[in-house]
Amino acid sequence: MPDAPQRATRQYRRRLSPIWIVPLVAVLIGMWMLYDNFSGLGPTITLEMKNAEGIEAGKTLIKTRNVQVGRVEEVALSDDMSHTVITARMKPDTERMLNNETRFWVVKPRIDREGISGLGTVLSGAYIQLLPGSSDESQRNFDVLDQPPVAPPDAPGIRINLVSQVGSSLRTGDPITYQGFTVGRVENTEFDPQEKEMRHRLYIQSPYDVLVTDTTRFWVSSGIDLSLNSQGFQVNVESIESLIGGGVTFGVPEDVKMGQPAEPGATYQLFSDRESAREGTFDRYLDYVLLVDDTVRGLGKGDPVEYRGVRVGTVEAVPWRFSAPQPDTLNRFAIPVLIRIEPQRFDDIQADFNADEWRERLQGMFKHGLRATLKAGNLLTGALFVDLNFKEDPAAYQPLTFEGKQVFPTTSGGFAQIEQKVANLLDKLNELQVEPILDSLDKTLSTTQATMRQVNEIANSVDALLNDPATRQLPQNLNATLRQTRETLEGFSPGSQGYRELNDTLSRLESLMRDLQPFARTLSEEPNALIFESKDIPDPQPKAPQ
Repeated sequence: MPDAPQRATRQYRRRLSPIWIVPLVAVLIGMWMLYDNFSGLGPTITLEMKNAEGIEAGKTLIKTRNVQVGRVEEVALSDDMSHTVITARMKPDTERMLNNETRFWVVKPRIDREGISGLGTVLSGAYIQLLPGSSDESQRNFDVLDQPPVAPPDAPGIRINLVSQVGSSLRTGDPITYQGFTVGRVENTEFDPQEKEMRHRLYIQSPYDVLVTDTTRFWVSSGIDLSLNSQGFQVNVESIESLIGGGVTFGVPEDVKMGQPAEPGATYQLFSDRESAREGTFDRYLDYVLLVDDTVRGLGKGDPVEYRGVRVGTVEAVPWRFSAPQPDTLNRFAIPVLIRIEPQRFDDIQADFNADEWRERLQGMFKHGLRATLKAGNLLTGALFVDLNFKEDPAAYQPLTFEGKQVFPTTSGGFAQIEQKVANLLDKLNELQVEPILDSLDKTLSTTQATMRQVNEIANSVDALLNDPATRQLPQNLNATLRQTRETLEGFSPGSQGYRELNDTLSRLESLMRDLQPFARTLSEEPNALIFESKDIPDPQPKAPQ
């Protein structure tokens, strides 16, 4: 029996043939190759996008910085067929790139406001761009962006949020400007249906992020700003890009300090223009209600409330709770207008103010005649504004409230005052004694008619006199007489015969008068000399007495 184990060993050795070593080695090599193949494969990721335009399974590459890091393996529809699902295989060394901050988008030819991009894919075909994230939270399912991201998640700068009403024209990629210089971009824009408002995410690059503080205001940039004021016509242009497509601009309002640097993720309100942004700085105010008896046509939300030309508040709502019951002491059909008095306009904007103190101050001014009146601000457009001023002999002030808010006393103004004046004038006219005035006027008219008849008679007589043939001949006769007179005067002109004869006659007459002078003197001395002969009496000679 001792030979039995030896025989069994020899039989076993005969069964284990050396030829089985070859397939065994082949199996081991195959297993090693399978292990090496699977160990060399990178992670599988799932990408979701609206449509797979330009994406082909087995051909479309995934790149980052123009280096291939993966390839698309499968393109399929989602279960509800609302979008496409792409399965891609990444390279082994890409696990550190895949986290919740990683972004994917398709690179293809695009034409936008920044120019033309992706022309290199016209021949090579579209590919998927990967932007690595820096988060430590791993992720394998991603949404492919419709547009390239504005900046990497870890880009230096600040990201803030803007909230605006429906109707904002901002889109992803719109520029953010500061005094006309582009400092950032709009990263994302979406609509919140519950709050009914637009939400925008902005990225402002470094080093311009220091310009954003807690007192900064943002408003929509239309590209061109036109204004007409007392200083003339002004035109401001932000940039050519914002002129074409719009954007956002920001700044700190005048008379406001720079404030503290903004925190990342801070939320701001987006205003429609620069003026609205400035008005938004007055965020501490006192609410009052005007119960207006006049028409409010032309008065709207945002219109100014002024005191002697200085703006001190803003109209908040027209009308405001019109169906609410009104005080019995006033017109029960007055139109309520909600206004707010903004003490920050004539004080430090950032300084706190005591609301109770301001209400007491206004209460005292009401007692001294401060009243609100609607006045025309623009005759062309019919726009109105609320004017605050002191009135002479106003009605006694009575403190009233409307829907929990204090009533600001009002007086009629504008066209209502004109209407009242016209009514008063008509009342005075009705009180006049018209009948005596009419009787006197009738007599005056009768006298005037008689005078006019006399004037007509005189005019007829003058007309008949002028039409008389003798009167018509009078100018001719007068001309003939003047001609004869001129001819007669011409006969006595110097050098004429009649003139010489007249001179001779006058000379002889003068000589005769000289000759007659002694005779006349004799007659004067001796009147009887014509009858008696006159005796010559010698002239006496003076002699001395003897």
